[in-house]
Amino acid sequence: NSSDLSPSSFILASIPGMEAAHVWMAVLLCSVYLLAVTGNCAVVFIVKTEPSLHTPMYFFLCMLATIDLALSTSTVPRVLSFYWFNTREISFGACLVQMFLIHTLSAIESTVLLAMAVDRYVAICHPLRHAAILTNATTVKIGLAAMARGVVFFLPLPLLLLPLPFCGSRLLSHSFCLHQDVMNLACANTTPSVVYGLTAILLVMGLDAILICLSYVLILKAVLRLASWKERLKAFSTCVAHICVVLAFYVPLIGLSVVHRFGKDLAPLVHIIMGNVYILVPAVAHPIIYGVRTKVIQRRILNLIHIYNP
Repeated sequence: NSSDLSPSSFILASIPGMEAAHVWMAVLLCSVYLLAVTGNCAVVFIVKTEPSLHTPMYFFLCMLATIDLALSTSTVPRVLSFYWFNTREISFGACLVQMFLIHTLSAIESTVLLAMAVDRYVAICHPLRHAAILTNATTVKIGLAAMARGVVFFLPLPLLLLPLPFCGSRLLSHSFCLHQDVMNLACANTTPSVVYGLTAILLVMGLDAILICLSYVLILKAVLRLASWKERLKAFSTCVAHICVVLAFYVPLIGLSVVHRFGKDLAPLVHIIMGNVYILVPAVAHPIIYGVRTKVIQRRILNLIHIYNP
């Protein structure tokens, strides 16, 4: 049957036995999503309107907020329609587009986090050259390079899946489409897709993680050469927010990868929770982290609250 070989749709995962709680789950998910949208929009608005934040570090933060908005918006509305209206099917084409957006945006976010680590390294280890090395024009070029890198590395993923036959189950493990999840449903040799997917992950997220760690090793060496503990703490405190943001991105990513690799026998609830954590936790955590660590952002947020709630 040709329709079996080229599925018109996949079925999004549901938690068995919890169908009656879908409305409450949707309310919770919607609340977290609105918090992520509000926080990231506030960051973009504040950076745009506050001249003192027109520096590479905060331009990168603005990019990060935009990516988080795009990533959560590419998945959460579809998940909400599933919980509210029980529309569990997603078309094959829409699934591939969603998969491409998730992986590409994640790759772009990883590259921006690496650029932020380099910014911290230059600011601490070569402070006199910081303004000359990381200009606003350079920041824009890095942002464009991050986009190109994500598209080039992850566009082949849906293209490799497009010709594969799907003659078995169409049930996904998550409430949205991920490459490995869709690939596991194919009833053909998926070795090229497996090899390319693993290579792309290692050359983007894996390499970025190594370079971020290397930059912090160099930063730590430079900080320890400072004369007093007070100077050391002051210098390293400028990196705390970025370290927290990196952890908020990579810990859910690693957790989701471990679940995919070793969690075939785990309950469906674990897969669904880890997938939602991967999509939503960075988007919610990033504006909160920088809001707490940046006094200018704190002050502008309080001013906005006062304006709208006099």
